[in-house]
Amino acid sequence: MSDLALNTDAQRVYHLEHEPHPENGTSLGFWLYLMSDCLIFAALFATYGALGRSYAGGPGGAELFDLKLVAINTAFLLLSSITFGFAMLQKQQGKVGGTLGWLAVTGLFGAAFLALEIYEFMHLIHVGATPGSSAFLSAFFTLVGTHGLHVSFGLIWLITLMIQIKKHGLIRENRRRLMCLSMFWHFLDVIWIGVFTFVYLMGVL
Repeated sequence: MSDLALNTDAQRVYHLEHEPHPENGTSLGFWLYLMSDCLIFAALFATYGALGRSYAGGPGGAELFDLKLVAINTAFLLLSSITFGFAMLQKQQGKVGGTLGWLAVTGLFGAAFLALEIYEFMHLIHVGATPGSSAFLSAFFTLVGTHGLHVSFGLIWLITLMIQIKKHGLIRENRRRLMCLSMFWHFLDVIWIGVFTFVYLMGVL
């Protein structure tokens, strides 16, 4: 083998070893984002913990929360996490139709979750329990509303990604985006379990 061929092979190996890997960079960046989101929710949980009993003479969680409604809403979000897992299994098998189908089911559960949350907010405001009524309600609306905004963003991302998969299939970029969205969706699920336990269950008890 000539020296030129050896040098060319050596250069190719060098570039493969030292060129940036977008998959690794994207994963690291997204994990950093999730950690920053954890800090945001940690601050909101801490604020609610400090203000959760400041009713200003008004009603508390035991009088305001409909635990059955919240339990149904929690089931919607938990089921959406499971169906997203099914979508990821279909993605691993390279099945575009199955992936899109389970993503659509996930989106429906996510939309149902948001609809019930908006209904709860409207009901509370209708009975006079507004964010300005007490520190407790201000902290409640901020914490639960921030989570709801994250779910809304997740649904927009989900719909956009479904369009991309429908158009381009399960290419490497879409697989990477699916993995990031999966981490984000499961993260929201974990946060909601904390909200359900810390805000609603402890509020009613």
